Amino acid sequence: MKTEVKICGLKTSEAVERAVALGASHVGFIFFPKSPRNVEPADAGRLSAPARGRAKIVAVTVDADNDGLDEIVSALDPDVLQLHGSETPERVLSIKALYGLPVMKALAVREASDLERIEPYIGIVDRFLLDAKPPAGSDLPGGNGISFDWRLLDALDGSVDYMLSGGLNASNIEDALALTGARAIDTSSGVESAPGIKDLTLMEAFFEAVRRAEAERPRSGSKT
Repeated sequence: MKTEVKICGLKTSEAVERAVALGASHVGFIFFPKSPRNVEPADAGRLSAPARGRAKIVAVTVDADNDGLDEIVSALDPDVLQLHGSETPERVLSIKALYGLPVMKALAVREASDLERIEPYIGIVDRFLLDAKPPAGSDLPGGNGISFDWRLLDALDGSVDYMLSGGLNASNIEDALALTGARAIDTSSGVESAPGIKDLTLMEAFFEAVRRAEAERPRSGSKT
């Protein structure tokens, strides 16, 4: 099975086009003013054009209100809404009812007990994005370039559909995939030369590493 790869925090047409050409299944646009990857909805609508129909377009928001979501959905016409804040299950249900779009809910992981937060969202969200907890003092809920202990996912119910995130790059993605058996992954800072600046060479190296990991899967199985 081919690994789904989401390249998130895209800000230039060149980066979007390269991500899709390399085989990205998802492209993410971030709507959060504190992030160096923040884009305006109208700009995201323009940037997403090369990906339309070739990769799923993901709108990433952090505790956005309905007015903000209205503007984003109208300008971008996303395929998926990614909620990366403290949205409750009730808020997720409200958003799904309003926009009729699949929702991916990000949850921060540092220790085994953090996975317990998945339970209330089961049957409500369409997929989870499991990211590392941000370091103390960070204003960003994601994109901090840090990983969590992937071995924690050994305890995760196999029926939980998730996308693995948090500090993934070309040097560690093979280990991450071997340890978790993840079928969907997300990277942002891992393919950047500086915060918010996508590096096409790093992006290419990331996809090459994913393909190497996939080539090993028939022999090693989904987990080690």
